[in-house]
Amino acid sequence: MEAPTILHAVLPNIPPYVSYSWLAMGILIGAALVVRNKLSLVPSGLQNIMEVIADFILNLSRSNIGHHWGDKFYPLIGTIFVYILTCNFMGLIPGFDAPTSNINMTASMAIPVFLIYQFYGIKVHGLKYLNHFLGPMRSIYALPLMIMMFFIEIIGHLVRPITLSVRLFGNMMAKHTLMIILGILTPAFVPIAILGLGVLVSVVQAFVFTLLATLYIAGAVEEAH
Repeated sequence: MEAPTILHAVLPNIPPYVSYSWLAMGILIGAALVVRNKLSLVPSGLQNIMEVIADFILNLSRSNIGHHWGDKFYPLIGTIFVYILTCNFMGLIPGFDAPTSNINMTASMAIPVFLIYQFYGIKVHGLKYLNHFLGPMRSIYALPLMIMMFFIEIIGHLVRPITLSVRLFGNMMAKHTLMIILGILTPAFVPIAILGLGVLVSVVQAFVFTLLATLYIAGAVEEAH
């Protein structure tokens, strides 16, 4: 049973994870418009924060995928990070809910990542993309091993969107539940330590999801060896 939230009281017919997802999108769009309208050569305030995040994600993308593909996928990877981070932080605000604490929300991000990197793997390599599933040994003598590796790799790829979804959902749900329980038991202690832990978990989980998505894309577009 989900705790009552402000948006759920205003929009009772819309699931909280949907309404707060919309709110997260509105916050990010609004922040982007504010920064764009107040661009300065000497960044400050919100622009400074956004530039730090942008540089961090760009370096992450380039270092794992390479400059060419890293720049191409940078908008996707950056959007994933700031969106998950915003959704995670919402769970720290009293009366709000973290959309990422719902499995439907996390699956809606994990499945597109899976489809995107498979699509680009096929687009870049064509039929040679199958080499990614055959293991390091490729000869007529290693045919049984290649067949075994093929099925192992297929299962591993199919599990990826599940693990992406469940990892983020499980950690955010656990954080949300822990904060509620400790908030009831020790209300004076929660604002100091538990909220700090919640911030750390929110940032780490956003980074882990983004890093894994980056590595999956990198593995799909690189040459199989």
